[in-house]
Amino acid sequence: MNDNSTPVTVIGLGLMGQALATAFLRAGHPTTVWNRTPAKADRLVEQGARAASSVAEALAAGSITILCLTDYPAVHELLAANETVLSGTTLLNLTSGDSAQARTTARWAEQRGAHYLDGAIMAIPQAIGTADAVILHSGDRSDFDAHSATLAALGTVSYLGADHGLASLYDVAGLTMVWSVLNAWLHGTAMLRTAGVDAAAFAPFAQQIATGVATWLPGYAEQIDRGSYPAEVSALETDARAMAHMVQESRALGVNAELPELIKAMADRAIAAGHGGEQYPVLIEEFAKPGH
Repeated sequence: MNDNSTPVTVIGLGLMGQALATAFLRAGHPTTVWNRTPAKADRLVEQGARAASSVAEALAAGSITILCLTDYPAVHELLAANETVLSGTTLLNLTSGDSAQARTTARWAEQRGAHYLDGAIMAIPQAIGTADAVILHSGDRSDFDAHSATLAALGTVSYLGADHGLASLYDVAGLTMVWSVLNAWLHGTAMLRTAGVDAAAFAPFAQQIATGVATWLPGYAEQIDRGSYPAEVSALETDARAMAHMVQESRALGVNAELPELIKAMADRAIAAGHGGEQYPVLIEEFAKPGH
């Protein structure tokens, strides 16, 4: 059997589920679909998909079944009603949730004889089927290897490890990066608008800064993993003085200062704990603590 003849099933046909099924169809995979509202399968059937009349029929049709539902409780409700047919199936759950839910669902599915992979989609529906769509997978390596060629129809395939919770953890860690970068840019844009500089003018400079900072990450990661933070570029206490200027300037301009105040508050706590002479990544010690 060649890679693009492997039958697949997609359960859950929201915007993302429809995009997943479409990508499989375009790659030539015989694709079975099921949705609680059957009409959502109509467009896919026109493209060549087969609409299953029941979840049990859908589970039996695919070499691998992709779940893309609203949340993990919906996954459990659906599978619990069909647990007698789970034995021998392979499930890839691309439903958004947290790492604890992923691990619990994996144990539940495996106890009923299913092979279970958990995943996360780092893309919008329009990107599915292109290299820009990164799909994260975690779970048993042999289960992933058995289906990685098929899953490549969805985008760039990434395997993270045997811990079923890793895909969810990477997902939220990635979102932390996304929103932090966007919030920093929005704050800077708000400051510059007070001087008549529009967002389009600031964006290229902000992009250059973000790209430059990204190059620091591998070196900073080495310091974090060693637990040693020599001030090779700048000491945290020096950075804190610049943070104070950022807070003061924001207030003077009438711009919301909550973001720079948060950044400086964390630095101040690290300095008070004796880390002022170390480099910025020492703040990992503050991020690793429960919130105040």
